[in-house]
Amino acid sequence: MKDLILLGSTGSIGNAVLNVVNKNKANFQIKLLTTNKNIKKIYKQAVNYNVKKVVILDINNFKKYSYLFKKKKIKVFFNIEEALKTFTKKVYFTVSGISGIEGLGPTLKSIKYTEKLGIANKESIICGWKFIKKELKKNNTKFIPLDSEHFSIWSLIKSDNIDNIKKIYLTASGGPFLHKRLKDIKFIKPKYALMHPNWKMGKKITIDSATMMNKIFEVIEAKKIFNINNKKLGILIHPKSYIHAIVHFKTGLTKFLAHETTMEIPILNALHNNDDKFFYNKKEFNYLNFNGLNFLKPNNKNFPLLKIMNYEFNDTYFEIILVILNDTLVNLYLKNSIHYISIHKMLIKLLKNPYFSYYYDKSPKNINEIENMVKKVKKYLNNYFKLNEKLLKKNN
Repeated sequence: MKDLILLGSTGSIGNAVLNVVNKNKANFQIKLLTTNKNIKKIYKQAVNYNVKKVVILDINNFKKYSYLFKKKKIKVFFNIEEALKTFTKKVYFTVSGISGIEGLGPTLKSIKYTEKLGIANKESIICGWKFIKKELKKNNTKFIPLDSEHFSIWSLIKSDNIDNIKKIYLTASGGPFLHKRLKDIKFIKPKYALMHPNWKMGKKITIDSATMMNKIFEVIEAKKIFNINNKKLGILIHPKSYIHAIVHFKTGLTKFLAHETTMEIPILNALHNNDDKFFYNKKEFNYLNFNGLNFLKPNNKNFPLLKIMNYEFNDTYFEIILVILNDTLVNLYLKNSIHYISIHKMLIKLLKNPYFSYYYDKSPKNINEIENMVKKVKKYLNNYFKLNEKLLKKNN
């Protein structure tokens, strides 16, 4: 029985992890769950999976609902570090699935309490990888990326030298508007942008998939995780979403990794790392999945955010600013405050703003400086949109 910590249990990654555990009850035991506001769901999870420790990060919910858990003899914490300190030895595996930049702090704090860390939180890697890497080394904790693309790359190059790699391609589905021209969907409503053809994901990441921003984030992640040059990373559209990464070697060999469109597969394989005595399912291999793969190269006309690939990703404030700008614009779109085209136009425009570009050659020295930059960007954007209220009303 292997002990697990699940950071962000009520999100889509949390659901996938719990589904895996539910199918492998003899192998894994959840020791800690965390949430921000979804009290009903985490309560049900804790009871169903016999979890005796939970963290509620929202102070109002912590005060209001702690008594419910105490009735079931479940210890409730508000501070994640206090919860982690109750572990007298390292757990087998910690999954970081807290969405947004808010996931970075808990991820960093968890490292010394776990033998293996699996991250499915893009923002933590994009904004704070150098700090994560430092903590991993300091605490002799093994890292496994859980995003399907990065898990695939990690699996494909385990025994190969990075210098032997000629090109790595991350595959994108193209989202719900793959065969639409951007000029024809400028004013498309969020409900249509949320209709992803292959994956069931949260609202924010689904919009990022439509704009191709999600794949840009994944390129930044890959650069950091695998310490590889930007020029060796590319994006290909693969509408079936069956192949998740392609690695082309200088030797002339090309490897790719394929699996069904579910996060349960990389999660299950990560949890069972170095153990091949397990099943995801017992279905026969379906060769038909490989018929008509139809790889396409995305173009800047339909996906203008691909221009961001021309920037450098060198652990500066640029990545942090990019994450917050995109988060803000996607949230405005989901609230019907701006049009779909505005995400693209405004993000490119704001990145060129001298207020932000001033920081592109500067790097945070610690997590506090990251948090301060997040606050600074949010404050600027709040004032920016107040001053440009007419812009919002006209939806750009």
